[in-house]
Amino acid sequence: MSTPINAALSRSVAVVGVGNAPYGSFPDKDEYALAAEAFTQALQDSGLEKSQIDGIGVCRIPSYARMGEVLGIDPRWTLTLPAHGRMSGISIVEALAALHSGIAAYIVLLYSNIGRSRRMNYGGDEMPNVWDPWGFTSPGAGHAMMFRRHMELYGTTTRQLAEISVAFRKHACLNPDAVMKKPISIDDHENSRPITAPLRLLDYCQINDGACCMILTTAERARDLRRPPVYIAGVGARDNFRDSSLPNFSADFWYAALQDVAEQAYTMAGLGTQDVNALMAYDNFSPTVLFSLEGLGFCKRGESGAFVEGGRLALGGALPSNTDGGHLSNSYMQGWALNVESVRQLRGELGARQVAGCKVVQYVAATPCTRSIIYTLD
Repeated sequence: MSTPINAALSRSVAVVGVGNAPYGSFPDKDEYALAAEAFTQALQDSGLEKSQIDGIGVCRIPSYARMGEVLGIDPRWTLTLPAHGRMSGISIVEALAALHSGIAAYIVLLYSNIGRSRRMNYGGDEMPNVWDPWGFTSPGAGHAMMFRRHMELYGTTTRQLAEISVAFRKHACLNPDAVMKKPISIDDHENSRPITAPLRLLDYCQINDGACCMILTTAERARDLRRPPVYIAGVGARDNFRDSSLPNFSADFWYAALQDVAEQAYTMAGLGTQDVNALMAYDNFSPTVLFSLEGLGFCKRGESGAFVEGGRLALGGALPSNTDGGHLSNSYMQGWALNVESVRQLRGELGARQVAGCKVVQYVAATPCTRSIIYTLD
């Protein structure tokens, strides 16, 4: 396991503003326009003046300099991240360190995606060097191989897997921003079109245009702002570069990495799985949620299929997860919307999809660069 993260970082930084642009297809808008919409919403949410922003991190936005020009800000701390979805967690950890060090006082993190209107394909000839240097370019195929392995090792079934898609679609139907609003059943999942066996259409994320924004500052500064601060209580990080020939495949389902980030995050926060009121799990493909549950310790290894049965991940269940609909039904904002949802849950702003008494929310991205963030109200 890793060396423990400095406990002094726990709750030293808070999220004070969040926003998102609409999700869908917007061919008349570029990344900068969508990001500006999300930024405007987050800035208003925080009550800050634009002139106070002195840090900016961008993901999937071509130029941080152009983004600063569009927004009209001149930061002293900048960060540009590659397009991989795992960057949402990475950016938050980097911002935490920058704020704690005093390099910046108010950091805005921006993500924007125009993948739907521009008909971007994740895999194939468009992206051979992004996902794999050896020619195995489909992220979905990698996850299908992992789930097939899980089925063979532990007896997990596709009907158990369907519980994830069904629960998240239920949540999307309560989210005005979500792109998918038609309820589905386990049978609908089982009868949907095969993509890469054993995964089907309803196991795949929703590629859309959209943008998300988060504004972070120190705990001391956060107490004087418009919204109740949402503290970053714990973080965990572990990359998987020794097993990267197929970067969207892990023979152990990223189990060791997930155990590591769980220990880091829970120790730093002084919390455990029993304290988590809602889970936001990266769901580019539905099996990733199963792997996350096992690695974090919500259930024993190999038992995630049985764990999710009976609506456990749905609102009203024991572990409400991806309450915005997740990547499977809200929109594939590569983890960013899940972090925005974490903040809104803790603020109690979500009406019909609000988790009652929500005080601790955990975000996890089980990927080749595994990250976890624990958010709390105190």
